[in-house]
Amino acid sequence: MKVQWAHLRWAHFSFLAYAFFMTNMNPHEHLATLSREASLIGSSAALLGWDQEVLLPEGGRAYRGEQLALLARLAHERVAGSAMSDAIATAEAASSDLDPLGDDAVNLRELRRTHERKRLLPVELVEEEARLQSEGQAIWAKARGASDFGQFAPVLERIVDLLRRKAECYGIPNGGEPWDALAEDYEPGCTAKEVDAVFEPLEIRLRELVSNLSAADQSPCDAFNRVVFDRSTQEAFVRRMAEGIGFDFNRGRLDTSTHPFCSGTHCGDVRLTTRFHDDNILDALGSTLHECGHGIYEQGLRSDAIGLPVGDSISLGIHESQSRMWENQVGRSAAFWEWATPLAHDILGEGARTFDAKALYGSANVVAPGFIRVEADEATYNLHIIIRFGLERQMLKGELAVRDLPEAWNARYRELLGVEVTDDAHGCLQDIHWSMTAMGYFPTYTLGNLHAAQLFEAACSDHPGLVDGFSRGEFNPLREWLNTKVHAEGKRYGALELTEKLTGKPLSAEPLMRHLESKLLPLYGLA
Repeated sequence: MKVQWAHLRWAHFSFLAYAFFMTNMNPHEHLATLSREASLIGSSAALLGWDQEVLLPEGGRAYRGEQLALLARLAHERVAGSAMSDAIATAEAASSDLDPLGDDAVNLRELRRTHERKRLLPVELVEEEARLQSEGQAIWAKARGASDFGQFAPVLERIVDLLRRKAECYGIPNGGEPWDALAEDYEPGCTAKEVDAVFEPLEIRLRELVSNLSAADQSPCDAFNRVVFDRSTQEAFVRRMAEGIGFDFNRGRLDTSTHPFCSGTHCGDVRLTTRFHDDNILDALGSTLHECGHGIYEQGLRSDAIGLPVGDSISLGIHESQSRMWENQVGRSAAFWEWATPLAHDILGEGARTFDAKALYGSANVVAPGFIRVEADEATYNLHIIIRFGLERQMLKGELAVRDLPEAWNARYRELLGVEVTDDAHGCLQDIHWSMTAMGYFPTYTLGNLHAAQLFEAACSDHPGLVDGFSRGEFNPLREWLNTKVHAEGKRYGALELTEKLTGKPLSAEPLMRHLESKLLPLYGLA
């Protein structure tokens, strides 16, 4: 009993000391403390989410949903609650002379935006979504394995219903649609009409490019894509590539999962996953480089600002620009393969030694319309995104019933890519996103491609020998440029604002088309 009472007295003293400390803290420091607390809860949920996809036994999935629901509620209460509201008001009252681009002003601006948005959501809806995400991912994985959309359809119907309710809570903009309200979580300020304005002309140009390449008399050989390598050999190779471009394994790790992703808790704990096929090592490499791009961004965030907006990524579009840049502008370049080929020969062995750097570069750039987004070449990839964007908009607006999704999906693939989808696993069950309630996410991949091409041109302008350096394994100049210009800025600028600041021009499809045409047309004998 004595120990218990002593503990209670100490707890009471500690609470009073904490309350005194918080009361007398600088208003911006107090706000930062609340932000860090919310981030700690969110990062704990992220760790459980990673575990769910990588290690969790089947019997633990239902309870994991309850764990994640509780953490979602606690994080929501931290961000949307009265303590945060009071802290924001107090900080604003003391902020008349702040530099609008200074750390305190940026933190205040972004925390106000997030607070006002999150308080629109009932905590019951937040918990329901967390449970549904956990359940949906588990059911999706089983349905995908069985290639049976019928298993997933009932939970997807519940997801669409929940997302409509969520959009209504946020408030659908005048003249807008449910998709707009949801997309704000991924790409602030982005609307379906604005995406349409970018996607419609891009679709026309991409389809023309793919048509011309498909009709060309010359094409690179894709034989390397069909060579069989065992999983341990592939793992060794992709890990070496990840180390080579600068992913820090002292602050991260690489595992396998059904769908590749990047997660973790902060810049010192970044977790990547990839996947392997016996006869498609370039898929494993592309997935790994892609997730490394995300991971390098996360590792490049400010360690002195963990849990604060100035230490957080800007948007998913910018995050995807980092992953797509390392996957495509770097990993599909001729210079990259000059460096990687000797390593491929050494690590992969006989199956790779018959291919020189030119052949491997060609294999990495074969254009072949197919079913799977994450295996798509650069020329067709964005057409996969355009399809998903249209279908999720239709489901949210009630124009497409969930049960009719496979038929609508297959029809769009026939129209845009000229392929006949063979089964649900190669069709509408291939992506994890909708099972995670992530509608409004997909267009950020194409926005990321646009940002990546434009930012890469700026990096090359600042460092004229940048690409040549890849052939010697010199990736530090690009990584350091991105770290200084993008990662270290946190949320100081918006996505469009940052790209225009660094490049001197508004975001445009022209750099992406220059990148694609300058590489692919010569490979196909068209230039």
